[in-house]
Amino acid sequence: MSLDPPTYLASLQSNIRQRPIPWDGAVRAGSLSDDQYAKIRAVDKAKKPEQRKEIIEGDVEGYRLVFVGGSGKPSVLESAAKNVNVIQYILVLLADLLESVPSFAKTLFKDADPYQNFLPLLSSNNPEDPIPLLTSHALTRIMALARDESKATTQALPTILTYLSGLAKSSDAGLQDIAVQEYSSLLFGHVPRLQFWKQRNDTIAPLVKILQTAAGIGNGGNSSASIWSGNASVRSTGFEGSLGGGVGLQLLYHVLLVMWQISFESEEIGDDLNDEYDIILLYTQLLRLSPKEKTTRLILSTLYNLLEKNQASLLPTAVLARLPALLENLGSRHLTDPDLLEDHESLKEMLDEYTKTKTTFDEYVAEVRSGHLRWSPPHRSQVFWAENARKILEFENGEIPRKLAEIMQKPWDNDKQVLAISCNDIGCLVKEVPEKRYQLEKLGLKRRVMELMASEDENVRWESLRALGGWLKYSFEEM
Repeated sequence: MSLDPPTYLASLQSNIRQRPIPWDGAVRAGSLSDDQYAKIRAVDKAKKPEQRKEIIEGDVEGYRLVFVGGSGKPSVLESAAKNVNVIQYILVLLADLLESVPSFAKTLFKDADPYQNFLPLLSSNNPEDPIPLLTSHALTRIMALARDESKATTQALPTILTYLSGLAKSSDAGLQDIAVQEYSSLLFGHVPRLQFWKQRNDTIAPLVKILQTAAGIGNGGNSSASIWSGNASVRSTGFEGSLGGGVGLQLLYHVLLVMWQISFESEEIGDDLNDEYDIILLYTQLLRLSPKEKTTRLILSTLYNLLEKNQASLLPTAVLARLPALLENLGSRHLTDPDLLEDHESLKEMLDEYTKTKTTFDEYVAEVRSGHLRWSPPHRSQVFWAENARKILEFENGEIPRKLAEIMQKPWDNDKQVLAISCNDIGCLVKEVPEKRYQLEKLGLKRRVMELMASEDENVRWESLRALGGWLKYSFEEM
C-alpha cells in the first residue's frame, strides 16, 4: 500500500540528492572502486524512472553487488564505511532506484543476506545522525517490495521494528508518522504481522497511546475508566486539522491503517488485543468521534475483523460499549464509501443477531467479565437479583464472585463508581442468598467491603455500608 512520503523524510532525501559529492576523491581514498563509481554515476545521471530501469535491468548482477556485495566483492556500504557523505547518498539512491525498479528488491536476495551491511547502520550515538533513518527507509522498501519471508528477513525484522518503535515513541509527530508509515509497508503478510504482535510492547503500545490521545484519554488515565465513566473529552482545533491532544488527522489515519492491517490476524490475537488494550471500547469511542469517512472506514473494518473472528468473547464487550446504538446513529449520516457501508451493514447484522438471543443475565456476566462495571439496569433491579442471585453464585463454579473480588482489589482512582457498584452487587447477593455469604467471605469480599467504608468517595462509603448491613443482619439473626 503506497502512501505519500513523510515531509521530513522527503526533505532530508532531497537535500542529500543535491549535495555535491567529491567522487574522484572517494575513489582515490578507496571508498569505492572505479566500477562502482561508474555504475553509480550512470543511474545518477539518468533522472527519468524509465531510463534508470533500463540501466539497472541491463546489469542487474552488477548493481546487486554495488549495494549488497557478494562473491568476494564488498558493497559500497562496506568500502565507504568511514565516508558519511557517500553512505548517506547511497542510501537515498537505493531507495530511489527501488521506486523506479521495484523488481530490483527481489534481486538483492540472490546468493547473499541483503541486510548484513545495513543493520549496523541503524545504531548511532548521535541523535541528529540521519543515517539510521535513511537506512530504515531503504530496508523497509526492500522488504515491502520483495515481500520476502525468508530466514534472513525473519531475523532482520525485529531489529528494524525496534528502531522504528523508537521513532513511534517520540514526541515529534513527524518522526511518529515516519515510523507508522514504515510499519504499514512492512505488514504485508502473516509473518511480519505476527512479529509485530510479538514485539507489541514496543510496536502496538505506542500506537494505542496515540489513539487514546486522539480519543481524549491520553493524559495518563485508565482508558476503560475514562470512557465508561463518560470522562473522555476531545479538545479539537477543528476536525479538519487535529483531534484530542493535537493528534493530526494524517497521523491518526496512518495509525488506524496499521491497526487495520494487524486486525487480519484477529483469529490469533483478537482476544489478547482487547484484553491488553481495551481495543473494542477504544474503537467505539473513536468511531463516535471520527471526523472523516476514510477514518470511519478503517475503524469499522477493524471492528468487523475483530468481532467476526472472536464473536463469543468480543461481541458482549461491543454491546456493553453501546456499539449497536452508535451504529444506528451512524446509519443516519450521509455516507457514500461503498466499503464503509458494507462493513457498517455487516456489523449491524452481526450485533443484531447476537443481541436477539441474549438475556439480562448474559449482559451482566459480560459486564463483569469485561473487568469494568457501570450503572447498567441490572445493578438496581430487585427483580434481576431475586431471579439471578443464586445463578450468579453458581455460574461456572463461582466465576462471577471471583471476578468481582478481582475488580474490587483495584484502587480505581479514575473511576470510583466501579467500587460503589461492586459493593452494591455484593450486598444484593448477600440479601438474596444469605446462606452463601461464606462463599463471598472466603474470597475476601467482606473484608474488602469493610475497608471501603473508609473510602474518600461518598458513594463508595454508602454502598459499602449498605452491603455490610446485610452481613450484620443475618449474623444477628443467627445469634
